[in-house]
Amino acid sequence: MKHLYLYAVLLLSLASSCNEEKKDTETKNLPKIAIAGLGIESSTFSPALSTEEAFHAKVGDSVFTRYPFLQPDSINRKRAQWVPTLVGKSLPGGTVTREAYESMVGKSLNMLEENKPYDGLFFDIHGAMSVVGLDDPEGDLIMRIREVIGDGVLISTSMDLHGNVSERLAKHTDLITCYRMAPHEDAIESKRRAVTNLIDRLESGKGKPAFKAWVPVPILLPGEKTSTRIEPGKSLYAKVPTVANQEGVIDAAIWIGYAWADEPRNHAVVMVTGDDKEKVAEGAEKLAQNFWDVRNEFEFVAPTTTLDESLKLALASEKKPYMISDMGDNPTAGGAGDVTWTLKELLARPEFKSKNGTSLIYASIPGPEFVEKALEIGIGGKIKAEAGAAVDDRFAGPLTLEGTVTAIKEGDVNAEIEVVVKVGNIDVIVTKKRKPYHLLSDFTNLGLDPKNTDIVVVKIGYLVPELYDMRGDWTMALTPGGVDQDLNRLGYKRIKRPMFPLDSTMAQPDLKPKWIPAADTK
Repeated sequence: MKHLYLYAVLLLSLASSCNEEKKDTETKNLPKIAIAGLGIESSTFSPALSTEEAFHAKVGDSVFTRYPFLQPDSINRKRAQWVPTLVGKSLPGGTVTREAYESMVGKSLNMLEENKPYDGLFFDIHGAMSVVGLDDPEGDLIMRIREVIGDGVLISTSMDLHGNVSERLAKHTDLITCYRMAPHEDAIESKRRAVTNLIDRLESGKGKPAFKAWVPVPILLPGEKTSTRIEPGKSLYAKVPTVANQEGVIDAAIWIGYAWADEPRNHAVVMVTGDDKEKVAEGAEKLAQNFWDVRNEFEFVAPTTTLDESLKLALASEKKPYMISDMGDNPTAGGAGDVTWTLKELLARPEFKSKNGTSLIYASIPGPEFVEKALEIGIGGKIKAEAGAAVDDRFAGPLTLEGTVTAIKEGDVNAEIEVVVKVGNIDVIVTKKRKPYHLLSDFTNLGLDPKNTDIVVVKIGYLVPELYDMRGDWTMALTPGGVDQDLNRLGYKRIKRPMFPLDSTMAQPDLKPKWIPAADTK
């Protein structure tokens, strides 16, 4: 019996060893794919600067937390050997300092160098990053990555549709896609598509697409005029899948581009990739021409007027909450977030002086010193301190807010600390760091009830889904700031001209596709 037992143990050990060897062999046969990328939308028309801290960079395995489709039990996670390096994502803001950019790029390149060679790279970017003294940062980053990993590695790039695709970026990427919805409800779906396309091409052995068609379209419009919720954006983007889903085509995309940066690459672009030259060319030219044909039909996604007219409409409305977008300093588009012009106007209005008058929530204004004083005073205490205009004081200076502290919340990943101060009948949210307010919980966590407030003013452009669903009515106010919706007031000096709508009578441009060579084609 003892001999039989030992024999059984030996067989189990051999079986286990064989299984481990089989698993090791299977793993070694999987494609090796790195992950890297930096994402921010940064306005060159704002005096704000973005530092490395703003990117909340994930390094190594923590990168996977950004991607639900790459969790341990997911299909795509099991289809490759993954090497996550550094992925940094920042709230939109000002131009990135050169020191911050070089630091993050250096870390990324070092990690890529340590773990090479690779079969593929998932390049996760936004596409509208501005860096002090550097044009086309995403093009610079992917070129420097190529210098480390080689031109033969298959790169799949995922972008925001408000990003910019320079010819350099188009050359050094192989597979490229962007969101098809604004607001970006398909962001995760688009990133998954980029990863799936990458693995499919590696597994099939097809590798790089035979053809990449790039069409620059001389249109530069703000996102608030190009939402896919309404026409013509809705129908224009509905045409993308009809091109992308053809046999012989890998993907198709339309980039609106980023209107609040002044570089030659800032304009709309269409790209189609695939192996069927005729379908790739026809699809790219068709989408570009369709975009050009509807250029005069783009309108703001909501009624747009001055702040004064917006308030008149709000005060006359019986629908709650009446939402006003304070657009010029929208931190979700790259505004500094601390312009005080709108809040100054609101505080001067007699309708909001009385505690029993029209109720209004203002979200929000940064004021780190105000927040520190509020922490000392505590909830229920009286406060008088300054907030705002520490970064962008071009339109109004810091404001003295005098009122009662009604809420304090610590620990927010963006704001760090949030304070609500009651000034007359205005609940002003003051934050240690700027923060966009997107969710109902952003308000209710501070003890505020926006659904039953007369007017809610948010620093935003088009309303994101939760705010949109909450609104009783809505107006977008043309307020000043680093992301001013009146593009003619911005003073472009470096974008390519002519450009619609700045040059509204320009002639039909050449929209024939330009064939972009692969990175390993000399």
